[in-house]
Amino acid sequence: MTTHYYTASSLDGFIATPENSLDWLLKQDIDLDEPMAYPAFIQSMGAIAMGATTYEAIHAEEDEDGWPYTRPSWVFTHRTLSASEGADVRFVQGEVRAVHEEMTAAVPGKDLWVMGGGELAGQFADAGLLDEVWVQYAPVMLGAGAPLFPRALDLELIDTARNKAFLCGRFRVKGAL
Repeated sequence: MTTHYYTASSLDGFIATPENSLDWLLKQDIDLDEPMAYPAFIQSMGAIAMGATTYEAIHAEEDEDGWPYTRPSWVFTHRTLSASEGADVRFVQGEVRAVHEEMTAAVPGKDLWVMGGGELAGQFADAGLLDEVWVQYAPVMLGAGAPLFPRALDLELIDTARNKAFLCGRFRVKGAL
């Protein structure tokens, strides 16, 4: 079982604009059948952890098919949020270690995905629970916004690829820098 932080970033290290917009990302050219693309990645994931801002963005974009994930999802939040109908979403607070244990027990032998914000991924790293970081770098500079990862972290490069407009990297987490 591996815990992954899989995300996209601008070249200057931001995952969203200061207004939490991903418009810059959604217009980039990517081949979903090529290396390090989302469809292959999600197949090995058993559960998802995300913050409230990420959850609200996904929840707001739901179409007539509803919640887009078939995997159980844990949403870290201090706010009261409404659940998507029919979704296996659990709203949690507190330390990530206890939630990580709950997630691994719910999907034995499956990998976990820390989605969305770098701060939540940082909390998993602080607890020694983050194993890999996957970043798809888009050819844009945002100048400001939500940082890719607001911690000093030592990584080991284990794989690279180009997928259309994206420079993709996969890293093993060695520990705090």
